[in-house]
Amino acid sequence: MGMSIPYELTGRSPQKARTRAALVAATRQLLARGVTPTVEQAAAAASISRTTAYRYFPSQRLLLIAAHPEVDRQSLLPESPPADPEARLAIVVEEFTRITVDTEPQLRSTLRLSLDPDPSHREKLLLRGGRAIGWIEDALAPLRDQRPEADVHRLALAIRSAVGIEALVWLTDVAGLSREEAADVMRWSARAILRSALASGFPATSDPALKAKGPKPGSNGRRSR
Repeated sequence: MGMSIPYELTGRSPQKARTRAALVAATRQLLARGVTPTVEQAAAAASISRTTAYRYFPSQRLLLIAAHPEVDRQSLLPESPPADPEARLAIVVEEFTRITVDTEPQLRSTLRLSLDPDPSHREKLLLRGGRAIGWIEDALAPLRDQRPEADVHRLALAIRSAVGIEALVWLTDVAGLSREEAADVMRWSARAILRSALASGFPATSDPALKAKGPKPGSNGRRSR
């Protein structure tokens, strides 16, 4: 059986791309107003017929996934980043937190989809793509030379667990903090996790090679990216 081709990629692609973009933009606007739109609601807001909208998004789930904010940046660091891991992490977490707060309605929508009990519905969700983990690993990159015993990926996972949409939702909805207060807590948590790892040891590594290798005595090399 051949692979199905998305409707917008068949014939008159530029026009179809504009129609799809209009539906996604309308969905994001509705989410920002506190509405989780159906396909019909997004179509009405974009002044597009319901029949046409369903050709692009046969279900509400697919529509909401498409509305997930697109951030194509490979790194959140500036062109000439500092060499110090803590300074680099502060820059990345500051920008990641800003993105999270600015796109909170869309991210909340994707988070709700990620709670679907059917695992097959969660496979392609962008929250599971590891984009933020890559940004954090980029910030921590100098540790690969400075602290060879460090499992940088595991440390990035620990920091990611304390920042992002999941932490923002808990801090605001459950703990009752303002978004500004929640952002401060997330920045503090990221810094505290890194400082704890540097002072007391890193999260247990899952890499057998790193376990066997151990630290290099006196190693203080730096690596910039």
